[in-house]
Amino acid sequence: MSAGLIFRQLFESKSSTYSYLLACEVTKQAVLIDPVIETVDRDAGIVKQLGLVLKFAINTHVHADHVTGSGKLKSLIPGCQSVIAEASQAKANVRVKHGDKLQLETRSTPGHTDGCLTYVLHSHRMAFTGDALLIRGCGRTDFQQGSPERLYESVHSQIFSLPDNYQLYPAHDYTGQTVTTVAEEKKFNSRLTKTKSEFVDIMNNLNLPYPKQIDAALPANMVCGLQD
Repeated sequence: MSAGLIFRQLFESKSSTYSYLLACEVTKQAVLIDPVIETVDRDAGIVKQLGLVLKFAINTHVHADHVTGSGKLKSLIPGCQSVIAEASQAKANVRVKHGDKLQLETRSTPGHTDGCLTYVLHSHRMAFTGDALLIRGCGRTDFQQGSPERLYESVHSQIFSLPDNYQLYPAHDYTGQTVTTVAEEKKFNSRLTKTKSEFVDIMNNLNLPYPKQIDAALPANMVCGLQD
């Protein structure tokens, strides 16, 4: 996608999830990052309207707060393949690991879950961080193989190591913000600007409520969102 970029940031309100549609203006080949099952029809409609060829429906991790739309997208758009981390042990057409490239560079950023990935589009200075890094925050680490130590190391080694002017797009935001930068998060992130020991202490004492959709979402997302 080194040519002109078609880019859409899409929102699902129930889980405050962002999905990202990226396509090459020349070839029309596209990927959709973190689709949500409730908004698949909308997303497929946009793909059709723009005359795009959706190659991959990509998940940044096995989500616990919504059901992925990748399986349903495959039924609506022939040729579309689902993508998830090999480390997640979830089903998908393509299972990727650190360093793989599917039009985007794959960076392993575990800590929120074992299978968290950040996808980087260097040609346009963009990275899609899933739940590993949120705007001024980060994903929780108290369930689903979570580890505050690993998350701290992941963000600092794989995301904060990107150039300061790279734009960062999270999987969620609950305050109405849409995008941040590496420089902003290195300066203003209320958790990840702390020392590692301070961060671990913060994350171990959040006392967050049990995720509302986890019991339905996790089993479904292990099978591409298409659990019987």
